[in-house]
Amino acid sequence: MFEKQSALVPIESNPLNAETPMQALTEPITPARLFYVRNHFDVPRIDEEKWRLTVDGEVKRALQLSLKELQRFPKRTVGMTLECAGNGRTLMVPIPKGTPFAHGAVGTARFTGTPLSLLLDQVTPLSEAVEVLFVGADEGKVEPGWAESFARSIPLDVARKSDALLAWDMNDEALLPEHGFPVRLVVPGWYGMASVKWLIKISILQSPFSGYQQKQYVYLQERGSENAERTPVTLMKVRAVIGHPLDRAAMETGPVEIAGTAWSGFGSIRMIEVSVDNGRSWTRAELRPTPSPHTATPWRFAWSAESHGRYTLMARATDSAGNTQPLDPVWNERGYGNNAVQSVRVTVM
Repeated sequence: MFEKQSALVPIESNPLNAETPMQALTEPITPARLFYVRNHFDVPRIDEEKWRLTVDGEVKRALQLSLKELQRFPKRTVGMTLECAGNGRTLMVPIPKGTPFAHGAVGTARFTGTPLSLLLDQVTPLSEAVEVLFVGADEGKVEPGWAESFARSIPLDVARKSDALLAWDMNDEALLPEHGFPVRLVVPGWYGMASVKWLIKISILQSPFSGYQQKQYVYLQERGSENAERTPVTLMKVRAVIGHPLDRAAMETGPVEIAGTAWSGFGSIRMIEVSVDNGRSWTRAELRPTPSPHTATPWRFAWSAESHGRYTLMARATDSAGNTQPLDPVWNERGYGNNAVQSVRVTVM
């Protein structure tokens, strides 16, 4: 419907990190080439024929699978929205250290792969198992003199009960290298750090994992929060973005369609409210159909821009758990989970 940007918005080149262009966030599905990229290390080069996935640890039966063997398991396609935990970091004051994402470190895609729960049933975790660890092929220095592969764990009950996938296809095509080719994990509802890319190993653990990346993703020094210090980063907070019009856009008087998407890891989107006067008044927007319970909800709002001048547009979301976006960022040391309402400034000429 709207003019689309043809490329990702570059943020960092080494390693590659880039945002989805805001215009693409007006649609239910994000094209793979426009889906945000978050890397901690260089993209590994993997030979599909030589790739193997090891599944071991506290299990009755360990496995090692080639891509073809993994693809023989029953497959499933699930739409999912993934968002970087650092999305919105640059909107905090002062700006915390970390990849300087604004609003575009998010995307929605159809992922096809083997249900994680099915694979766990094959190996049968032992009764003392508590977590599932996922290790990627990407690795690099995390501290001076200390190198490590990217590795993250999730609770065993989340792994079993969620719609998590070991995905090899994204939007009906093989994963692109930057999105985890040949196989990645995708965990619905959780921030993107849980969805480990370039997956090479799954280990069932009898005690909580304490690797570097597991310890990094925690809320530190969070101002005005009831969370305990070092609360782990897990579910995505409720959030809406405006993909049209763009910030600093100029337009003529007349009808304007304000559009975007909204999502939450805590439940479905129940309401979007739009303000065209910098938050002084709010009006409900129209919610559009969603492809999946785990995907962002597209929304639209018809605005009649009748008077010349400058306007600040805002959109705030409320989810089925009763969570509503705050107007101001909740600052924390690492810049995680900023779901403050977005402001878009436009000029009507």
